[in-house]
Order: sequence, then C-alpha cells, then structure tokens
Amino acid sequence: MKAKLLPVVGITCGDPNGIGIEIILKSFLDKQILEFFVPVVFSNYQLLCEQAAFFNIELKFNKIKYGAKPKRGEINVVNAWENKFITEFGKPTKSSGENSYKSLELATKSVIEDNVEVMVTAPINKKNIQNEKFDFPGHTDYLSAKFNAESLMFMISEKLKIGLLTDHLSINKVVSEINNEKIKKKISLMEKSLKMDFGITRPKIAILSINPHVGDDGVIGNEDQEILIPTLIEIAKSGTLVSGPYSSDSFFGSGLYKDYDSVLAIYHDQGLIPFKTLSFGEGINFTAGLDKVRTSPDHGTAFDIAGKNIADPTSFKNAIFSAIDIYNNRIAYKKGIKHLS
Repeated sequence: MKAKLLPVVGITCGDPNGIGIEIILKSFLDKQILEFFVPVVFSNYQLLCEQAAFFNIELKFNKIKYGAKPKRGEINVVNAWENKFITEFGKPTKSSGENSYKSLELATKSVIEDNVEVMVTAPINKKNIQNEKFDFPGHTDYLSAKFNAESLMFMISEKLKIGLLTDHLSINKVVSEINNEKIKKKISLMEKSLKMDFGITRPKIAILSINPHVGDDGVIGNEDQEILIPTLIEIAKSGTLVSGPYSSDSFFGSGLYKDYDSVLAIYHDQGLIPFKTLSFGEGINFTAGLDKVRTSPDHGTAFDIAGKNIADPTSFKNAIFSAIDIYNNRIAYKKGIKHLS
C-alpha cells in the first residue's frame, strides 16, 4: 500500500537567544510526532546540535540544502546562515535579531515557492529583528506584505477564537484606524476563515465595543454609535451572523463568549488579555487571510527563562498540529466547493 503523503512543515527558530529552539527541540522528544508531518527547520545545524546538548536532549538532525526534498521520519535542517552563532541566553543581541530574520526570510521564501506546505514560527524579538527589509511591528504585518494580502491576527484555542481589528498598534492610534471598511474587511476575513479553516458552516461572530460599556449612550464616547453599530447593522443585512457590540468586561465575565464561534476585539489587549487568561500556554496565533497557513505559539521569546530548561513546548506543538489541521481543512473545503460547482 502506498504511504500516505505527509505535509511538509517549515519551522523558524525565532530569536536563538530566547526559548524558540528549546521548545522546538522539546517538541521532537515525542517520537510519534514525525508520523504526522515532515519537518524542515530553518536555522543552523551546528546551533541546533549545541542547544540540544545544552538541554541534554538526544536528537539527530538531517542537514539538507535549500529546496532539497526533506526525508520523512527525520528532523530536516536547512542552514539559514553559515557563520557560528554564540548563544547568549536571555539577551536580545544584534546577531540574534539578524539570524531570527534570516530564518524567517528563508522559511517564508520556501512556503511561497511551495517547498513547504505550511509555516510555524518560533517567537522573535520585535526590536532587534528590525532592519531595512523588516520594518514591521511583528510577524503578521510582515507576512501580509510578503503575500500581498489583508490578514487577520487570529488567536485560537479550544476555549476561544478571538481576532483583532487592530493588532500591534499604539493605544493612542486605535480609534483613528477604525472605519467602516476595516470593520467589514476583518469580519469578512474571520467569517471566511471559520468556514474554510475550521469547518464551521454558519459561524456566529461577536464584536466587542470600542468604548467601555459601549459608550454609555455617549457619556464615554460616541464611536460605537457613530461607526461600529451602523456598520454591524449593514453587515448583518448581508447575511453574516454578527452580534454586538458587547462591553468586554461583562462579555467575558458572564461567559457569553461561549455562545459564539469567534470574537472580534477592537485592539490588542482587549482581545489578548482574556485569551491568555483562558488559554495561556495552550493557544496559538494564526494568520488568517493568507493563501498559505502560518501559526505560532501564543507566547514570546521569554528571555527571562531562556536557557533554564523550563520552557513548556505545549503551545508550540499545538501550533504545529493546528497548522496541519487548517491545511487539511482547506483541502477539504476546496474539494467541497469544486464538488458543488
């Protein structure tokens, strides 16, 4: 019988002075994990060997050239850089930022060129990765530019799916970025993703309010009444199952979020605080809207615990399996659409 084709998953190392490589290595301690996908780690062969020895993790790596066919059942490694890297755990150095970018750049190129099917990114440091080619507040904006597509930062767990209208944006700029067109676009991206990536036929979407208590009839602001509510009424008339706006404190405190397939938050902390409170260490960050699948763990570089051998790989493993699930869901969705046509 012909062996089942497994998806090839491209993995970036993130900032090598953070916990990225540690959680990657620990994920591969589960020997059965290679039965579900073929990994290609874009990092540095020598560095992976050194950190594996440091963390007392016994793994073998298969070094391959960029574009070469990866071996099934092996941890394939493509050198994103050749020079020796001196690890300084917990320190966001210039060289660690440069190499985190090289890893991301090559993995992105690989997924664009279909050498890998999906991409899973380990955490970067948003400051030391900045350079002439990376002038972005994070992965999401970088990938949106690379794929020339509007995207949605979508935080996913078994308990909650929450997307962001605005993501890595200073709080004093949030209101100026909210408009009818952006609200429509983000809700459309969310609805499409829920159908295509998660198999939800008629998704129910809740929207959080711009101001506390939905502005209290203008006492705390008029933006909900002037911008958000008229737009939601317009969207609902098109057939999308959208509700709100809801004041975020009572929405999460009462458990109302459980009645919806997903939630759209207006700004970063409004969405990420409840998400990480409910799902920290288990959730993932998914970039919806791209024609390729990209996921990452729900945490950062964790410089404070880097090198201490205490980083938990659960979220990273969930990011891998979620990427594979989404990839397979998209195949099934496209087959269903083709069948209907």
